[in-house]
Amino acid sequence: VQLVESGGGLVQAGGSLRLSCAASGRTFSTSAMGWFRQAPGKEREFVGAISWSGGNTYYADSVKGRFTISRDNAKNTVYLQMNSLKPEDTAVYSCAAGGTIAVVTTRPYYWGQGTQVTVSS
Repeated sequence: VQLVESGGGLVQAGGSLRLSCAASGRTFSTSAMGWFRQAPGKEREFVGAISWSGGNTYYADSVKGRFTISRDNAKNTVYLQMNSLKPEDTAVYSCAAGGTIAVVTTRPYYWGQGTQVTVSS
């Protein structure tokens, strides 16, 4: 499975961005997907995850209520809608694939290369 993120950029605080993660491979529709981020000098942190069906989603407390994960299995794509962005959301955002929610949140099988999100104050 190959994962390619897009949609990052520079946005002012309070603004919105939507990230996309396009996946290749036949296993996408049966894989849970996750989003992670890593800010300069910090550890990579979990942002959120979505089950293979899209019926279950999980979020880090830091983004709950502001970020929404969705997926379109017909397009092999998962999205991260980010609203009310804050400067502390600045990071490289990466998507990941795993068999289940438990796997994708702890030890994903596959990673994308990431896309930079910068939020100015």
